[in-house]
Order: sequence, then C-alpha cells, then structure tokens
Amino acid sequence: MSRLVVVSNRVADPRDAAPGGLAIALEEALQRQGGLWFGWGGQVTEQPNPPLSLRQWGAVTVATTHLQACDHDSYYSGFCNKVLWPVFHNRLDLAEFDPAFYEGYQRVNRQFAQQLLPLLQDDDVIWVHDYHLLHLAAELRALGCRQRIGFFLHIPFPPLVALSAVPQHQTLMQALMAFDLVGLQSRQDLAHFESYVLAQADGRSSHRHHYRAHGQQTRCEVFPIGIDAQAFAALTDTPPAQQVQAMMAQEHGQRRLVVGIDRLDYSKGLPERIHAFRDLLERHPEHRRSATLVQIGSPTREHLQAYADLRHQFESLCGAINGDFGELDWMPVRYIHQVLTRAQLAGLCRSAAVGLVTPLRDGMNLVAKEFIAAQDPADPGVLVLSRFAGAAEQLQEALLVNPYDAHCTANSMDQALQMPLAERIDRHQKLLARIQAEDVHWWCQRFLHALDQCQPALQRKPRITVPAHRLVAAADTDLPMTRPTRDGSFPYLRVVAGSGPAQQASAAAVRIGR
Repeated sequence: MSRLVVVSNRVADPRDAAPGGLAIALEEALQRQGGLWFGWGGQVTEQPNPPLSLRQWGAVTVATTHLQACDHDSYYSGFCNKVLWPVFHNRLDLAEFDPAFYEGYQRVNRQFAQQLLPLLQDDDVIWVHDYHLLHLAAELRALGCRQRIGFFLHIPFPPLVALSAVPQHQTLMQALMAFDLVGLQSRQDLAHFESYVLAQADGRSSHRHHYRAHGQQTRCEVFPIGIDAQAFAALTDTPPAQQVQAMMAQEHGQRRLVVGIDRLDYSKGLPERIHAFRDLLERHPEHRRSATLVQIGSPTREHLQAYADLRHQFESLCGAINGDFGELDWMPVRYIHQVLTRAQLAGLCRSAAVGLVTPLRDGMNLVAKEFIAAQDPADPGVLVLSRFAGAAEQLQEALLVNPYDAHCTANSMDQALQMPLAERIDRHQKLLARIQAEDVHWWCQRFLHALDQCQPALQRKPRITVPAHRLVAAADTDLPMTRPTRDGSFPYLRVVAGSGPAQQASAAAVRIGR
C-alpha cells in the first residue's frame, strides 16, 4: 500500500483533545497507510532557510517548518487573506492586489516543495489541502517529483469574472493544472472551474471530468466534505454539552433558541442575519419574548482591518436590536465573541429550535451538518440554510434562503419556529441519513480512490512550466525552448526521465531562472 503524504498550511496538533472532523479523517487514513503530514508549525522566524522539525505520531511522521516573518506577512496575511480569500468569496471590494503578496506566496510554496521533496518515497500519494498551496504541485514537478498529487479546495471556487480580477489568475490556474486530481466542494464550483478552463484558458474537457489547458491535463470532480456525524452526536452526551443544555434551559426557560455558530468573518453574512432577525421581530411580534438568537462569533484574523470593521458593525447591530426590543428579563440577541469547545457547541446545537446557517458564500459549512447530527431525533430543531453554502446541494430538506433577502430569511425563521413536530421529524430523518452516509470518512475514501485511479506522473510525459523571464540561463544548455502560446501561457521545457545530462541541465535552468 502506498504511503499517504498530507500537505496543508497548518498541521493538526496530535495533542489536541478535541480535533475537528477533518483532522480525525486524515489521521485515520495516515495511520492506516503509514504517512507523513507536512505543513507550517505556526512559528515565525527572522532567520533565512527556516529549519524543519520532525516528530512521530504513531505511524505518522509530522514534519513542520517555520516561516520567515516577511514571507508570513506576504504569503499568509497578504496573498492568502487579502487576495485569495476575498476573491474566492466574491468580495472583490476587499481584495488588495499588491504584487509583493504574490511573490511571497510563490516563495512559501517553493519552500514547502524544497523541504518536502527529500522526505518523499517513490510510491507516495500526495494530498495537498486548500488555497494556500495552489502552486505546490507545479513547484514539486519543477523539482522532478513524479508521484500522484491531489488537491482539495475547501473554500468556494470563484466564477470566471471574479477569478479574472486577480492579476496572476493565469499562473494560478496553470499551477492548479499541475495536480493530477483537483477536488471541489460543489457542482457549482465545478461549473465555475470548467467555465474558466474552457473560456479563459482556451482549454477543453473530455469524458470523466478530465480537463486540458496550458499543455497539461488534470481531473476535476466534486467531493463534498462531511463530518463524523456519529462522533459529533455522541458529544451531546458528554458533561460539557449537558452543562450547556442545562444552562440554556435555566436561563431561557420556555423560550425557543435560534442559534448561529460562526467565525466572525465577512463571508458568514452576520450583519444580514441580524437584519433578518430584526425583521422577524417587527413583522411577527408573536416571537418577541419567546425567541432568542444566540450568536457565537468566534474571533478570527482580527489583525486585518476588514475583520475589525466587521466586528464593530456587528456589535453595533446587536446593541441596537437589544436596545430597541429588549426588556428587563429578555434580550433578543445574546452575542458571544469567544471560541467554544466542540462539546459545548454540540450542547448548544442540541438546545436549539432553529439552526441559522446563512453565509453569503461558503465552500461547504460544516456547522449545518453538525447542527443536524446534534438534534434529538424525537424532537429535532429546524435548519435554515443559505442557498450560497455548498452544503445546500446536499441538504435540500433544510429551509433554503437567500441571506441577502431579510424578509425571506425572517419568513423562514417564522416557519421553522412554528413547524409541526411530524414535519420536523421527517425533514430531520432525511437530512441525518444523508450526513451519516456521506460523512468525512466517505469523503476521504472517495478522494483517495479517485486519486489512485489517476495515471501517475511517471507514466506521462512530464512538462515543467517556467516563465520566459526565468529561462535566462537556459541558453547555456542544449534544451529546446518554445514561444509562448497564443493564450499567453508559459513556454515549456521537456524533461527526460532519469538523471542524465538533459535532466540535470533542465533542473539547473529552472533553479537559475528562479
């Protein structure tokens, strides 16, 4: 059995007492196959050539690297969080297209590739995760890596018009094509990917979701990520979860709880949610004093101005609605700006009559699935879910809403709060069956099986894609060079398998050109 190599921006901490579902699934696959988990360990340093740290975690080798401070600022705070995150979530107004960000992004992807390559074995299968590492396969291929490399994008894939706003969109997509398999969350994401390849990259598609562009071919399919539904449901019986349930019952009595659980991110539609809850209280006064919105807004990226502005706006809206509708013994909104444990979140979900999951754009949104898993099957709550979350494609029995339409969302909350028990049970049974069948282990196995079916790079004619301006030293070799193609993509160098002069020369050309 091939060894599994997982690469991600951050590495899960094996000492974490309550890891997320993704960490559980990946650890299971890594321990089963024997494996390596590589990524940034969270340390920032001033020294060049950051060191690599290795430790053992059962059958898994955990390899973590440091980032130089300047690279962290341009790669992580810059290109990842100020370009890719807002653009991929359709917030072009918040993007900052500083060329230095992209240079840092390339350097860190190159650092990952250079440090990972010596750790690889010939028959490894490499699984790269998320938007931080779009360039990794291209960098590994440039160093001669021939193993199967898969990629999974956890956030949405943007429509062509949004992606095209990124000045480096062509090189990003060309780098993405270096992966053997690209996994996306939803059918809409796949449609966006295909639209770009066919319209912008002058590419083509063939049977079984194979796409060719920029002289390369990749397979791109939908793999909706799931949760460990049984494990999350079991958390509701733990002392921390039961303590939360008892606290909610004591403090709110017979009032119905509407629960939102989100990071305080502009993609989550939190101000729009408060507008909708205000609309509910204004047009459906019967819910005053009988319904309370408990909103968890976990802190995230607070050093970025867009997030600081969001927090100020959201807290002002919460204060305004409480001031306008609150009474001495009831406040419409209970806002908590803290990180709760998974067990506490499970208890909160179990206490809720309505789960309010209304992002403006989301790759999947696993809170929607966790809410379903945590419900009492005999008296379940109702999920109100944004149509713009990837989860909406699987969870059709939820009440699907347009979060930009406050009236629509308020009406759905009203419907959820008044829904008869029989209908609630019927909807919940169908939703629960689906998230149990299509859980995180199903997702992991499907992706790895599809990657295993891909033709390994060793059996293909590998091509290294190098910008023309980086080939200045190639004139000293006997390697053929080509002109840029008419779609503006880079020229190629063919690499001969083995370790002969041609391969050494091509590798030297790539190194010097950097």
